[in-house]
Amino acid sequence: MIVGLVDYGVGNLHSLVKALELGGARVRVETNPRLALAADALVLPGVGAFGPAATRLAAAASELRDALRAGFPALGICLGMQLLFEGSEESPGEGLGIFPGQVRRLRTRRVPHMGWNWVSARPDPLFAHRPLLSAYYANSYIAVPEEPGDVVATSDYDGVSFPAAVRRARTWGVQFHPEKSGLAGLDVIRAFLAQVRR
Repeated sequence: MIVGLVDYGVGNLHSLVKALELGGARVRVETNPRLALAADALVLPGVGAFGPAATRLAAAASELRDALRAGFPALGICLGMQLLFEGSEESPGEGLGIFPGQVRRLRTRRVPHMGWNWVSARPDPLFAHRPLLSAYYANSYIAVPEEPGDVVATSDYDGVSFPAAVRRARTWGVQFHPEKSGLAGLDVIRAFLAQVRR
């Protein structure tokens, strides 16, 4: 299985590549998002800021949107999850809009949200083996879906509950970093890849 990993040109993707490979995938890092659709699945990583990343996706946004809505498997991680929404308070730019809703800044005393936190999941293939897991976060923004049914996992930080994971058809987004979350995170990646194989 080949995973197309989109490189927004702003960060190191090494740990995510290694985690996907440990999960059994071959990884092609693509700076052109269109080429990522030639793989078996798409991964949008959690590196960078919303505006510049949305700009990198813009030329291929229509094709990406159509592919994901037609069932092409995809996983968005942190910023990658946020790009699956319509827009963000962080900066101008249009997301893919797979999930209706916006991304807003965390309204907590301490921002960014850095470190380990519990993730509590509803029944979903991504969390079949670990409905409760401790995962690593590094975020100042959270997604606010318009459809509560899109949320498949939540976390609480500083008194605020927010979506830790969302799903619509074969598109998932996770706000945490599975590639930095040890064995629990690797289980999430393996579960995604198992869904790709189906």
